[in-house]
Amino acid sequence: MVLSEPLEFGHDDRKRIYEYVERHGAVDPLEAQEELGIEPGGFRHHVAILKRDGRLEEKDGTLRVTIDAGAEEEYRSEDLEFHIRPARQEDLAGIVGAIRQVAEERTYIEAESVADEVDHEEALLRHNELESRMFFVATVDDDVVGWVHLHAPELEKLSHTAELTVGVLDGYRGHGIGSHLLARGLEWAGTNGYEKVYQSVPSTNEDAIAFLETHDWETEAIRENHYKLNGHYVDEVMMAVEL
Repeated sequence: MVLSEPLEFGHDDRKRIYEYVERHGAVDPLEAQEELGIEPGGFRHHVAILKRDGRLEEKDGTLRVTIDAGAEEEYRSEDLEFHIRPARQEDLAGIVGAIRQVAEERTYIEAESVADEVDHEEALLRHNELESRMFFVATVDDDVVGWVHLHAPELEKLSHTAELTVGVLDGYRGHGIGSHLLARGLEWAGTNGYEKVYQSVPSTNEDAIAFLETHDWETEAIRENHYKLNGHYVDEVMMAVEL
């Protein structure tokens, strides 16, 4: 399922099952059936139809939302092998940890808010009538070392735009991981019908600004004194790229 598809279910219980799974990330089918109060035969039927229609999938004994985001890719620099793939619910702790470590540099405010939101909701990927959220991760030996995140409101006037954050743990920079993550995220955004991707960073994050400019992002606006870091006011640099 791509995120540009309309959410239509044809039955109230089918919609309730999807929304329950989407809200929780990965759920045990029996627990979902009991929590929703749907009789077992009906529940199995609706889950079967949701699977048929590409809305849900079952993996490792849990139901989860199906999002078509491509396959895992392998890359190798001179002394490092890493993989980039769509995130899974099981990556939640690794992603939150990576974002928080990068955010400790106090130069990536938007990413820090993403970590807080994901950690609070305990659901990694979202696709509902209000918003869509997608992650890709970079892994080394199955451990998350970087991420790219895209968030889009399901509002008609903003449906062509998505907000992006991207980051790599300090010890794994310099291997091209950030560039590959950024490319994967933008490829996904273009495939799903988004026309413009944007993000905002403090003006003190010169490395991030230079990184984005290298990949053809442009500064659209600057909000003076928008952040207050370590007691000092810092401008917000609002950047974007057309797809």
